[in-house]
Amino acid sequence: MAPGPTAQTTPAPGDGPVDTDAATLLAPHTTLGLGGPARRLVRAATADEVVERARAADGAGEPLLLVGGGSNLVIGDAGFAGTALLIDSAGHEVVRRDADTVVLHVEAGHDWDALVADTVADGFGGLECLSGIPGRTGATPVQNVGAYGVEVGDLLVDVDLYARRTGRRGTVPAADLGLGYRTSRLKGDRNVDGEIVLGVRFRLTTDGLSAPVRYAELARALGVEPGTRVPVADARAAVLALRRGKGMVIDPADPDSRSAGSFFTNPVVDEATAARVAARVEAAGQVPVTAWPQPGGLVKLSAAALIERAGVPRGHPGEHAPARVSTKHTLALTHRGGGTTDDLLALARDVRDRVDAAFGLVLEPEPVLVSCAL
Repeated sequence: MAPGPTAQTTPAPGDGPVDTDAATLLAPHTTLGLGGPARRLVRAATADEVVERARAADGAGEPLLLVGGGSNLVIGDAGFAGTALLIDSAGHEVVRRDADTVVLHVEAGHDWDALVADTVADGFGGLECLSGIPGRTGATPVQNVGAYGVEVGDLLVDVDLYARRTGRRGTVPAADLGLGYRTSRLKGDRNVDGEIVLGVRFRLTTDGLSAPVRYAELARALGVEPGTRVPVADARAAVLALRRGKGMVIDPADPDSRSAGSFFTNPVVDEATAARVAARVEAAGQVPVTAWPQPGGLVKLSAAALIERAGVPRGHPGEHAPARVSTKHTLALTHRGGGTTDDLLALARDVRDRVDAAFGLVLEPEPVLVSCAL
């Protein structure tokens, strides 16, 4: 399950020290509450302002970090030696309608879960299984956010982009974005033109019913067979309940929700590797790891199950550690306060290395790492 959408970044963090007397801490702008200062922090309330601020940074030769809701960002303790741009553009509207669907345009800085709640209230179907994911709408196509059997790419029509390399704005169809499992051409090193999402369009149904329920856990929660469509409000309520049970809905009263969502992606491997992992699990007398067949003879394995089978318990390494595995879900790494990004990364390395030692698989981080690395 994907964590929330948050940010696009330019990969280079910049050179030279950050003036901590003048810069603004980035920690308050992340759900982890971690991260040092930026050299400069600016806001953009419209798409035009996003372009203007980005052009100004580029013209000054300043590294640029794009920040949305901060729910998928891990920022180093040293901070970011450049300009951090907070994208606060908001708003959505129906731009096309036919007998069975609508096309909804959404500004990049619009709160994601607020958007999902509004579509459910309007009886529009498609996004309800992505309820409870924190962050901003513009980041959802960047990593093709997904949860409970639905991905953004299933509903995406196109995106409005500003290409920093060429200085051009344009609209790109979803089919041209290279969407894959938690990736797109807009993500990380693949974003060769430095494209910034300004707006997004989704095609949604209008009959008040959800997308077909594909995820077995959600089907059980709803008491329906997989493939069934249910009222959108019922699907949203069930998804929110499941996510809260895993600490995956932001709640100030729940320390397990102070995370970057799922810290590792589910590994997609060939059948031989999946068989080797299954054999190791069986030899250890453990419960099999959940596996989902993928196109091209590949298999997606549950990272959470791999972490558990590698001997990492919920709450690891203990209640006094500032960075801990969630007590509700082994895929989330949490910051309980008073810690540093280095504490979190040390925990991530420990979890990754235990899985590697047990199964010969190296888990990859899902959040964007800024001025830090595993």
